[in-house]
Amino acid sequence: MATSVQERRDTQKSPPLRRFEPFQEFEELQNQMGQLMESVLAPARGANGGSSWAPLVDIEETEDAWIVEAELPGVERNDVTVELRDSELEISGEIKERERAGIIRRQTRRTGRYHYRVKLPGQADAEQIEAKLHDGVLTVRVAKTERTRPRRIEVKA
Repeated sequence: MATSVQERRDTQKSPPLRRFEPFQEFEELQNQMGQLMESVLAPARGANGGSSWAPLVDIEETEDAWIVEAELPGVERNDVTVELRDSELEISGEIKERERAGIIRRQTRRTGRYHYRVKLPGQADAEQIEAKLHDGVLTVRVAKTERTRPRRIEVKA
């Protein structure tokens, strides 16, 4: 049995076609998401009107130390402060805006005050801490105390 199909014609004009540009749309989406995350996750403004942010950090635990690596591109070593209180490590400082000759078309790298704090999962040896800044990565090595280091226990029959 055959069925008939009716053809429907709209008398209204459809909107003009817009050229699909995926990279431009992706960039717009990325900017909007960045603004959203900034407004939601950014800490409250300080008394000086600026806000602080936390750098990207990796923490590795070895048998005798914790190794903390923080991304701080463009930071001078005099602009970094590393402090240890009990077993809490704090990294802070400022990435300064550099002078530019041309027009900035896009800027996504952060500048201004940064602050990172982490509580280490054991006692740290305050006398055995090293901090090095190389190629924009701050590496802090915090030695464990003898009590914090793992000890192998022999199982007897």
